[in-house]
Amino acid sequence: MTVRFGLLGAGRIGKVHAKAVMGDANAKLVAVTDAMPAAAQAIADQYGCDVRSMEAILAATDIDAVVICTPTDTHADLIEAFVKAGKAVFCEKPIDLSLDRVKSCLEVVRAHKGTLMVGFNRRFDPHFQAVRAEIDKGTIGDVEMAVITSRDPGAPPVEYIARSGGIFRDMTIHDFDMARFLLGEEIAEVSAMAAVLVDQAIGKEGDFDSVQVMLKTASGRQAMISNSRRATYGYDQRIEVHGSKGAVSAENQRPVSIEVATGAGYTRPPLHDFFMTRYTEAYGAEIASFIAALSSGKPAAPSGEDGLIALALAEAALKSVAEGRTVKMSEIL
Repeated sequence: MTVRFGLLGAGRIGKVHAKAVMGDANAKLVAVTDAMPAAAQAIADQYGCDVRSMEAILAATDIDAVVICTPTDTHADLIEAFVKAGKAVFCEKPIDLSLDRVKSCLEVVRAHKGTLMVGFNRRFDPHFQAVRAEIDKGTIGDVEMAVITSRDPGAPPVEYIARSGGIFRDMTIHDFDMARFLLGEEIAEVSAMAAVLVDQAIGKEGDFDSVQVMLKTASGRQAMISNSRRATYGYDQRIEVHGSKGAVSAENQRPVSIEVATGAGYTRPPLHDFFMTRYTEAYGAEIASFIAALSSGKPAAPSGEDGLIALALAEAALKSVAEGRTVKMSEIL
């Protein structure tokens, strides 16, 4: 089965997903649309697909699925429209910045028996998947604690901060999903701390740039998340899981994994400096997983419900910071 795709949004992440779709033997990119015609035309020229309007892709009979890479405030409306049109949907996170809007969107998906996958690409990173595989094999025994470190090389423009939904909804949301992926249990309690240590302009927008979050499940399993908008040494992405029989970790990745030893000591190349190079394999693997789910008829994951829970964890973290206390997830969902 060849899955025929429409691409909604031809910006930075749209280009990544276009490449992933065209790199899969079981998929074809049929059409692309974007508010900027030149951006859509560039992808069409590169991959030989059509440039069509959003309405034309919605009505198309030669398109089975769409990849939504448009601004966040359009996601929920587009998911609903394309599910109603009988098309499967892959949507970049988040579905929306409002929990209520996400819930209403998922009701539409369920009512139309639609297929929705949310783009938490880090689940598909081969290194993080290898960690999960060791957990599943029982190598480290029962999971007890996880440590997730995610630090950007530098802060995004303040204009982006203003519309992103804030660090918890925009950045930490990936780590909330990863915590659930690693712990294997739902989070029951959230305790967060936040500060502005990198750029005071971020604080003026009502956001933070340096946060730490402690998560705890009902059984007592714990995860610690450390986020910063500044890492002078590169894109810092590490995880460690501790269990009753041992531990397993995934270290930072480099474009070239070598070590040089001289009389001056040991040196290694710098880390990746951007998420688009660090997670190249993950982006390809998540689209491949979506295609495989459509071909087999199995549920696609991460699901819309996974997206809802990750956003709810972000809301709990915000509430924890605002009120200076631990927040139970039963207060949020």
